[in-house]
Amino acid sequence: MSGLIGKKIGMTSIYDANGKNLPCTVIEAGPCVVTQIRSQEKDGYDAIQLAFEDKKEKHTTKAERGHFAKAGITPKKVVAEFTRFEQDHQKVFGDILKVDIFVEGEYIDVVGISKGKGFQGVVKRHHFSGVGEASHGQHDRLRAPGSVGASSWPSRVMKGLRMGGRMGGDRVKVINLQILKIIPEKNLVLVKGAVPGPNGAYVIIERWK
Repeated sequence: MSGLIGKKIGMTSIYDANGKNLPCTVIEAGPCVVTQIRSQEKDGYDAIQLAFEDKKEKHTTKAERGHFAKAGITPKKVVAEFTRFEQDHQKVFGDILKVDIFVEGEYIDVVGISKGKGFQGVVKRHHFSGVGEASHGQHDRLRAPGSVGASSWPSRVMKGLRMGGRMGGDRVKVINLQILKIIPEKNLVLVKGAVPGPNGAYVIIERWK
């Protein structure tokens, strides 16, 4: 299988064989259940759908209950499809995939939703330096965006101009992260570096190719 659904636990650090301290993110990867198998003949593409983490039935719609019942499992919180795989045509409904599909030292991609930071100005959002120094009569212009329009043409603000606005909460994919350690009995994988999202956020782990 090319990947799993997981949950970001937090960050820590471990030492490598040379005694170097390496920062890493702890991810609870799986166990994930196969809930659907897409095929080229029926759906127009090949994919395997996985589900992760139990959800209360009272919080599940009727359509979702029927979907999970077809696979013979309880309702799940997160569902994702994986289109890259090698011999996964042999998978069937209800198969359980765990973190042991990965090996230490290999590289993966991690997809998550970045932390929401609310409405931010141009200095934080776009790394502007401000209008200028706090001298020569300037008043409260240190973090201002400066001029945003033009003169007689186009007499408006062009679309796409970098301004203040909502920051964060975007889908982010971090590629080429190395797996430093796997703890199979706890379904944990330690990934070198940072992963998008807060602690407790759901992420998708894909084997890098």
